[in-house]
Amino acid sequence: MENAHRLASSLPYFMDSSIVGLLLILNILFLTPMTTALAQKPAATELETLLQTNELTVTFPKIGDAVKGTVVAVGRNEVRVDIGGIAIGIVRGPELDTNLHLTVGDEIEATVIDLDNEFGELELSFKGADRKKSWDKLKELLTSGTVVPVKVLEANKGGLIVRLEGVAGFLPVSQLSPENYPRVAGGEKNKILEKLKSLVGTLLDVKAIDANEEAEKLIVSEKAVWETKQESVLSKYKIGDAVEGDVTAVTDFGAFVRFDQNLEGLVHISEIAWQRIDHPRDVLKVGDHVRAQIINIEGSKIFLSMKKLVEDPWKNVGNRFTVGQLVKGRVLKINPFGLFVELDPDIHGLAHISELSSKPVKDVNEIARIGDEFEFRIVTIDPENHRLGLSLRKAKEEEKTA
Repeated sequence: MENAHRLASSLPYFMDSSIVGLLLILNILFLTPMTTALAQKPAATELETLLQTNELTVTFPKIGDAVKGTVVAVGRNEVRVDIGGIAIGIVRGPELDTNLHLTVGDEIEATVIDLDNEFGELELSFKGADRKKSWDKLKELLTSGTVVPVKVLEANKGGLIVRLEGVAGFLPVSQLSPENYPRVAGGEKNKILEKLKSLVGTLLDVKAIDANEEAEKLIVSEKAVWETKQESVLSKYKIGDAVEGDVTAVTDFGAFVRFDQNLEGLVHISEIAWQRIDHPRDVLKVGDHVRAQIINIEGSKIFLSMKKLVEDPWKNVGNRFTVGQLVKGRVLKINPFGLFVELDPDIHGLAHISELSSKPVKDVNEIARIGDEFEFRIVTIDPENHRLGLSLRKAKEEEKTA
């Protein structure tokens, strides 16, 4: 109105008053609303700006796509997810992951398996997304050699069932560390299984050594972790070094000795003593403190010999025994092919079945029993191969002719 008055006052005085009135009316009807609209127009919204600059691009997911979203509802057997404001998806029934415990607001990843279900929603699956994500992670662990803890879920005669990144894996018996390896005399499978079952529920540090997504095969190793830890310790030893340690296990084939910082080596039955022994337990027991020499190193495997640190009695056997000599001996063991005889604590000999009697022998047990003592005639001596042949037959024949 003020503008209208200024306009009117600036008109020549001789202008007709009716024209002035018309100008006032036009100002009120047109100029004032336009000025007010211009003054009150708000700034462009973010959406308008995006639309004007063509920066807003919405891509609707396709079947098989991995999508991220926010949990908006959790039911007994279903979960609803907001996919970035584009759509609502539902995960239900067999497509849920029982290992997931979700609440409203959790960020999740899922795979699209249907674009329009009966509710007009996306049908999603946690399994597809989790499976791919899990195997990708497992492949990373395999490549990097990262040590990870796993919980033992089950045990069978071949090893342990574990779970890593949501995938069931297998830890074979052969891949257990020496500490957990089930050393059982005779290799009885039931006893091995008992020892393996004692590990169920425990946590073991492992490395992935095979991750095949196509075959759905995951193999892990505890021994690989142990080997890595021992590399620096083992590097200071070489073949020929003497070590001291404690017997940790006795098996049919030998004894295990632990020394230094948790290193462990095997003394094979043939390396326990120079003389023949039937079973390692006849000479050793768990807890015995022994000395041994390193005779071989293969990777993390250490092979020891106790007898190498004792002088070989067979070197001087020729000074004590001669072929044709008549000697006394005690039967140590009876085999179908003859008798093993102890001449002294270090030297043992064999009386072959053909040397037991002048008549054919059907059963060696008819000739002697363990512990029996006889006079034998020495028929052969082989120091290099630690063999000495005896004859009971010749001794008896000579006795008769005497």
